[in-house]
Amino acid sequence: MMTTEMDDGCCGASRRRFLAAGGIGLVAAVVGGGTAVPAAAAALTEAQRDAMTPDQVVQLMLDGNARFAAGEQRERDFLAEQQATAGGQYPAAVAISCVDSRTPIEVICDLGLGDTFNARLAGNVVNDDVLGSMEFACAVAGAKLVVVMGHTACGAVKGAIDDVVLGNLTGLVAKIRPAIVATDYAGERSSKNPEFVDAVARTNVVQCVEQIRERSRVLRELEEKGAIKIVGAMYDLGTAKLALT
Repeated sequence: MMTTEMDDGCCGASRRRFLAAGGIGLVAAVVGGGTAVPAAAAALTEAQRDAMTPDQVVQLMLDGNARFAAGEQRERDFLAEQQATAGGQYPAAVAISCVDSRTPIEVICDLGLGDTFNARLAGNVVNDDVLGSMEFACAVAGAKLVVVMGHTACGAVKGAIDDVVLGNLTGLVAKIRPAIVATDYAGERSSKNPEFVDAVARTNVVQCVEQIRERSRVLRELEEKGAIKIVGAMYDLGTAKLALT
């Protein structure tokens, strides 16, 4: 798993205030003398989002997942978050993840409304519309992180392994098949082998991250300048833990 260094400057201090308030969605307002007081509404502001580095956003998501996996999620007032974001949004990340009902990133990373943009497609595949959405999220709206999140026991991956033919799903699972070929695995290479399915899902995440860099000049250049970070992650349905690939 990636390790993230936190500096001791203003960004590090901002992150400590965010964590003290309970994560990205429960923030603190800073007033004169550096005193932190509860914000009027639980929402990430533009200044607070912009004060964070991409690595700090990664760590906040990992910290939130650790709370979720331990059953220690923060108490949230989602209506207050909705009202606080009705006039504007300043998400810190954009995530592309699977449509699987068990993998909403806001829940498994203990985030709030307005904290992250989301694109969800079976098998977390990348297409032009997703790339355009991520370019908007980062280049226009200011998100600091792009995360591709796969998960264990992925049905779309199983479908790709089995060469499923079913309407428009046929073309979708075809986008996953290159990951099957690229997966180095010595055991049974079938959808009935959970270990192989998860290995292919992990390879698919890695390839999706590569596709984003290759197919989006906008995102690639933002990452090269250090304005954003593009990472892959796998979510384990059994342990509820998220790990970077």
